[in-house]
Amino acid sequence: MTTIYPPKLQPKMLNAHQTNHSARSLFLLQNSFMAAGKLPIRAVPIRRQRRKSCSVCSFSSDIRAVKITKEKVVTVNAVVNVKLTGLLSNLGLGKVEDTINDVQGEKLLLELVSAELDPKTGLEKKTVRGHVDWVSQDGEDAKYQGKFDVPTSFGDVGAVLVQNEFGKEIFLKDVVLGGISQAPVHIVCNSWVHSKSDNPEKRIFFINKSYLPSQTPSGLKTLRQKELESLRGNGKGERKTFDRIYDYDTYNDLGDPDSNDDLARPVLGGKKHPYPRRCRTGREKTKKDPLSEKRSSNMYVPRDEAFSQVKQQEFTSVTVSSALNGLLPLIRGALVDTNLGFPTFKAIGELFDKGVPIPLHENQGLLETVVSKVTDIKDDLLRFDTPELVERDNFSWSRDEEFARQTLAGINPCSIQLVTEWPLKSELDPKIYGPPESAITTELVEREIKGIMTIDEALQQKKLFMLDYHDLLLPYVNKVRELEGTTLYGSRTLFFLTHENILTPIAIELTRPPTNDKPLWKQVFTPNGDATDSWLWRLAKVHVLAHDSGYHELVSHWLRTHCCMEPYIIASNRQLSAMHPIYKLLHPHFRYTMRINALARTALINASGIIEDSFSPAKYSMELSSVVYDKFWQFDKQGLPADLISRGMAIEDPTAKHGLKLTIEDYPFASDGLLLWTAIKQWVSDYVNHYYQDPNLIESDQELQAWWTEVRTKGHEDKKDEPWWPVLRTQDDLIEILTTIIWVASAHHAAVNFGQYAYGGYFPNRPTIARTNMPTEDPTEQELQQLLKKPELSLMHCYPSQLQAALVMAVLIVLSTHSSDEEYLGTQNEPSWTEDPVVKKAYEQFNKNLKEVEGIIDARNKDLKLKNRTGAGVVPYQLLKPFSKEGLTGMGVPNSTSI
Repeated sequence: MTTIYPPKLQPKMLNAHQTNHSARSLFLLQNSFMAAGKLPIRAVPIRRQRRKSCSVCSFSSDIRAVKITKEKVVTVNAVVNVKLTGLLSNLGLGKVEDTINDVQGEKLLLELVSAELDPKTGLEKKTVRGHVDWVSQDGEDAKYQGKFDVPTSFGDVGAVLVQNEFGKEIFLKDVVLGGISQAPVHIVCNSWVHSKSDNPEKRIFFINKSYLPSQTPSGLKTLRQKELESLRGNGKGERKTFDRIYDYDTYNDLGDPDSNDDLARPVLGGKKHPYPRRCRTGREKTKKDPLSEKRSSNMYVPRDEAFSQVKQQEFTSVTVSSALNGLLPLIRGALVDTNLGFPTFKAIGELFDKGVPIPLHENQGLLETVVSKVTDIKDDLLRFDTPELVERDNFSWSRDEEFARQTLAGINPCSIQLVTEWPLKSELDPKIYGPPESAITTELVEREIKGIMTIDEALQQKKLFMLDYHDLLLPYVNKVRELEGTTLYGSRTLFFLTHENILTPIAIELTRPPTNDKPLWKQVFTPNGDATDSWLWRLAKVHVLAHDSGYHELVSHWLRTHCCMEPYIIASNRQLSAMHPIYKLLHPHFRYTMRINALARTALINASGIIEDSFSPAKYSMELSSVVYDKFWQFDKQGLPADLISRGMAIEDPTAKHGLKLTIEDYPFASDGLLLWTAIKQWVSDYVNHYYQDPNLIESDQELQAWWTEVRTKGHEDKKDEPWWPVLRTQDDLIEILTTIIWVASAHHAAVNFGQYAYGGYFPNRPTIARTNMPTEDPTEQELQQLLKKPELSLMHCYPSQLQAALVMAVLIVLSTHSSDEEYLGTQNEPSWTEDPVVKKAYEQFNKNLKEVEGIIDARNKDLKLKNRTGAGVVPYQLLKPFSKEGLTGMGVPNSTSI
């Protein structure tokens, strides 16, 4: 250690006043170096002299000689890879080169953060700061590089702070630090970084390691908490596009009362209409309804929840926005009467074979590009792809066996339930809705099953099943009937399980409650009878299918997989650090969900959106989903085993392979789903048990407990006091909770989404709306004569209009399509998992298990004994096959609810 004095000054030349000022200057100089990131000059007192006071500057100090040590440093090379998407978007080709030249002069400020505290002060060590400069460019991908002198006492780098000094946001892909003691550090970011001009706060990126809160390196604890506080925001103001703030709000933006009184809609969320919460946007309230927010075509979601550039481009040209912006004006322009139905089945078939005439348009070329992946526009004809159902068998949709099969292997396999009580009764108030007894009698059932067994034997042997939309829909029947172009009934559909393990429908009951001027009406329709009965049966099936389509889209699909997922995403980002192993486990299963939900609020579930315009409940559609959430949604029944047991479709059986015995052995959704459920649960178990080897770690994990508390009390606030919420104390508790969330986001969503066009693209198979009442309900002479002389016309009038059918078809084909950047279950390894040998091995086993699942499903689809998934013209059940290529494939399980 050497003694260093200020330049040109020797101790023997200094008087007391000069010595005081020199010492003070030296300390100020040292502090300025440290603040600038130059570090490492260390001042050390070597002898103390008598304290004196300076009359000139009133500076009192110890008079001391100073020894300064220059600490050794290592040079760290930092390489930063960014995508300049925000800077280069919306530019003509001639401007791109100029823009690239501009960004070459811009810089990014980096600060390296030590994972350790200073052992002497007990405080965070000073960061090492510096800029990285542009070095190369490949299209929108740019590389920046810089060198940092890091003291050897700095310790391991635990995080990097980034400040974007560009005028616009950038997408930061990763940061690589070389020449450091911990070997090359690769920090995967994959995040948008706002411009300093928008927000001066630096972005925090932690290294790719997982830490429970109690295991967080000492130098990162404050930063870990600061990042979470930033993500929570303050709950005030309107959110900006560049924000990364997660907060809660009600669904108060579905209506548009300021535009039209008819577009006013109730707020979903609260005591009157319980509902999950969405992400808060903070927009202004409407003038006519202080509880509702003004609508916007650009719904805020936290910046990292946005689509990738690839996804955005494909969504713009392939999905719902194209249907609205491109197809709808075309179809409307082609139709003289937008309420016109199809005249014949031949006309329906021409949607695929010939096409719908469309008017010439000045932007025809652009429109062809916009909808080219949805439909085919050629020679002024709009032609849809033929759905797989009719491609395989043009008449399968009309058969009762197919109608029943699809309750087990179609796109809504989540409603069929075992009949356990007889006679069937309503639980609604009889003073309002009439006698509770069903019109489906014992005598009728025993007649329809040809006397094979008594009703008691059928119940005992678990042979009777039902689609029950009676009590759910009946309170809305009279409301819906006040609307033009739609109608509604309460319905029950009864099925019998044959000795071949096949369901066959035996009765449909349709009910209209009493009105002010009409008494209760209910009637049972059966498949066996004369010609008139056969056509009435077909019409009754249209109503039931419309009910099932509405329930599927509003509940099985939207509510369970989209809407109820959003609170988990918000709570995870607010309460679980990006360093938390549970956050890293869940994060892939949140991809794109908030963005697709926001787009749904823009065009699908909003007032006068596609759902309201094309589905039977019309303007009451979302209110109906609130009723289901209020009465029936329970977190502990969202996992597959619990769901099956609650519907009587399985019982617990410890001797069975998956711990369950299915009531119907050939139930493709359940049998394939259990394969996936087991694989997911095994992966989650391996992961959780690796990080939580002691249950005390779970109870003491403040972030984890805060997350689960917020899911219940904020995200699902209207159900916070329900007794069925799982407790979170042990590894098994956590495994069940996480497996349920991952199942819903991935497999359940895949099962109810990616077959929509295959089964619903030919709308007679799954009409979304029934527009006319049954001709036997308060019949007019004209309706009866039409039924007798032209029954097909009665059916066509009941079906959706040409506009409704074409619009729904366009939406279904794109909702069923995988994007090119889809991430499938078990295929994308999170960076931190690769660095942990135990987790890496467990994830590789997960991938291996999923490949085995795929093989089992393929084998099942070749087994002719399994008649619910094989046979002449039958669409094989592939919806839960884990992997897929892009496009309309009818298979593949993405990680998340991403479309």
